[in-house]
Amino acid sequence: MQYRDIKGLILIIPTLTIGLWEYVRHQLLLPYMSMEMGNVLAPFIVFGVSVTLLRMLFKRMEGTQEELQRERASKAALVERERLARELHDGIAQSLFLLSVKVDRLERRFAGDPDGQEPLKDVRELHKTVRQTDEYVRQAIAGLRSSPAADTRPWIESIRSLALSFERDTGVKAHVAWQLPEEGLSSREKVELYATVREALQNVRKHADAGNVWIEADAEGQGQGWFCRIKDDGSEAAVADWPQIGREAAAANRYGLRIIGERAAELGWLWRFAREEGRTVLELRRKEGLR
Repeated sequence: MQYRDIKGLILIIPTLTIGLWEYVRHQLLLPYMSMEMGNVLAPFIVFGVSVTLLRMLFKRMEGTQEELQRERASKAALVERERLARELHDGIAQSLFLLSVKVDRLERRFAGDPDGQEPLKDVRELHKTVRQTDEYVRQAIAGLRSSPAADTRPWIESIRSLALSFERDTGVKAHVAWQLPEEGLSSREKVELYATVREALQNVRKHADAGNVWIEADAEGQGQGWFCRIKDDGSEAAVADWPQIGREAAAANRYGLRIIGERAAELGWLWRFAREEGRTVLELRRKEGLR
C-alpha cells in the first residue's frame, strides 16, 4: 500500500464510520433506540474503529517512514563513501604512486654505486613501505566504492570473519578463542573493540613478521568486566624500544597504538603492550562495574 493511500484512508475512515452509523441508526435502529442514546454511542463507535483500523494504518505508515529514512541514510552514506574514495584516489593514492616512482629512480641510482649499499638497503625498505601503504589505500578505495551489504550476522561472526580475512591475506595463522558474550558490550564498545582488533592485526601484519596470532576474549569476574588479548609470535624488535607502554610519550611515534590508547582512555579501558614468554601481547581490559 502506497504512503498516499494510507493517508487517504486515515482521513476518510472516521467520516465513513460516522456516516454509516447515522444511516443504520436512522434507517434500522430508530424504532429501538432514542436519539440521545444514538448520540452517546456515536463517539464510542468511532473510537473503536480508530483503535482497530486506524492503529493498523498508523503502524504501516510508521514502517513506511522508517523504510524511507533508511533508504535516505543509505543513499547519503553511499554518496559520502564515493566522495571519500574519490578524495583518496585523487590525493593520497596519486601521491603514493608519484613517491613510488621517485623511490624507484633512487633505488636504481644507488644500485650502480658500490659505496651505496647501506643507503640502498634503506631505500628498499622505504620502497616496501610505500608499496604496502599504496596497497592499503587502494583496498580502502575499493571497499568504499562497493555497496555495504546489510550484515545480520551475530557480532562474534564479524570478529571471526576479520581473523579469517587476515589469515587469508597474510598467511599468518589466526587462532580465535572468543568467549566474551555479546550482551556484555554496549553498541559503541562493539564498534571500538572491533576497530581495535583490526588495528592490532594490521600492526602484526606490518611490524611483527609473525607466523601465528592469537585473538582471545572472555568475561572476567561477576560483574561487567572482561579482557581481550591479541598475541603474536613475531619479532621482539616490535616492542624492543617500548619499555613503558601505555604512556602518551611511548605511543607518540606509533600512530596505530596511539589511536588504540586514545580509544581505551575514552571508554575507560585499561590497556598494555608488552613482550611476554616470546610473544608480543596487546591487552585491553574493562574493570568490573564499568559500563
